Amino acid sequence: MSQLKAGAAQIDITPGLGAHLLGYFNDRQATDIMDPLRAKAIAVSNGDTTLGFVICDLITVPTEYVNAAKALISERHDLAPENVLIAGTHTHTGPALRASLGTPAQEGYGDWVVSRIADAFSMALAHLEPAQFAHAAGSCPGEVHNRRWHMKDGSVRMNPGYQNPEALRPAGPTDPQLGLMIFRSPEGRIIAALGNLSLHYVGVEINHNVVCADYFAAFGRALNRFAGSEFVCPMANGTFGDVNNCDFTKPARKSLTITGKIERVANVVAAEAWRAWSSLREEDFSDDVPLGAKLTQVNFAARCPSDEELAAAQALYSSGEKPEDQEWIYAREVVLCAEGPKEWPMPIHSLRIGDLGIVGLPGEVFTEIGLDIKQRSPFAQTMNIGIANGTVGYVATDRALDEGSYETRLCRHVRAPKGTGKLWADTAIAGLEELSK
Repeated sequence: MSQLKAGAAQIDITPGLGAHLLGYFNDRQATDIMDPLRAKAIAVSNGDTTLGFVICDLITVPTEYVNAAKALISERHDLAPENVLIAGTHTHTGPALRASLGTPAQEGYGDWVVSRIADAFSMALAHLEPAQFAHAAGSCPGEVHNRRWHMKDGSVRMNPGYQNPEALRPAGPTDPQLGLMIFRSPEGRIIAALGNLSLHYVGVEINHNVVCADYFAAFGRALNRFAGSEFVCPMANGTFGDVNNCDFTKPARKSLTITGKIERVANVVAAEAWRAWSSLREEDFSDDVPLGAKLTQVNFAARCPSDEELAAAQALYSSGEKPEDQEWIYAREVVLCAEGPKEWPMPIHSLRIGDLGIVGLPGEVFTEIGLDIKQRSPFAQTMNIGIANGTVGYVATDRALDEGSYETRLCRHVRAPKGTGKLWADTAIAGLEELSK
């Protein structure tokens, strides 16, 4: 096997003022730019196989733009699309590549960002140099909390409120594991690092219409400070569909600035990453590293409204525009679901770097599904990367679909039927097992 090489690069993907920002129920347009959005790329090659990761400061990168970016990369570098993983971080203060709920798509941005994503990978590939690889794992249990709660009335509610006496217990688990992959030169100079944590997002204080990369970029800046070095450092999200940073058993945290929560969480997570990194031994780094990738297309048979649901939605939707009314917005969503495609293929991505397994899942997958993948993985450590290579929106457990609440209510980004989580997990494990042989 040839000696390992790695390269990294990042490129600006910040929209202009006035951009439609996706992440809340209603439309917001950017009035300020807090920090730049970037596409952060890492390329790794052992002479036989080349892999790429491009993590973008976007709420999602829809499938059509992923495919277009991969086509550009394949054309430039003769690299199979299955060897490149493209994902968003899930920042809630970035431009809308696709319309959702009350937010329209930002016209022209998607076509522009495709070339930027491809450019980021091309630059990382041009920066390939001899490298060593290691991976590590830490734990951040205080920063991840299941946001779905069982209530005294028998319901399950998302975000039940802080210290609500009607809230009984969380309705699902969390995955506190912080994953970390590290690439350095043989002399010890850091080339790049990638973090991985299943945490929905931590953003600016609400009601601020700013462009911001949320805690994901702040993590990279903090880890750079801990390491005393400047290097590309994306934070790839995990299986975060039912998890956020709100501990509802305690009073709400106060913040003196609109980015106070971002910086606090970034510092905590980066400190744990640096602790895990600093615990590695020299023999944990290697330049003799097998690489592999397998991408499997699975059919996504979307949930559709019943005749009764569609009739009720059409009646409300046709009664006149009410963009501030959530029920009217949901009625429009149901009508659009009925008018849209009923099924289509989605990619389940399995990759390996040495004894690290990586799974790319195209959705906001519930944590329980990700934990199942990690438990069954044949590799010493496994990272799940959510909203990878596109997204179908929320992928809940079968139990959660029966329980209800926001993550299960039918709309364009909530259409995964029962059985989706198991199908995706089984497909991912089959890919990992094939790569492990």
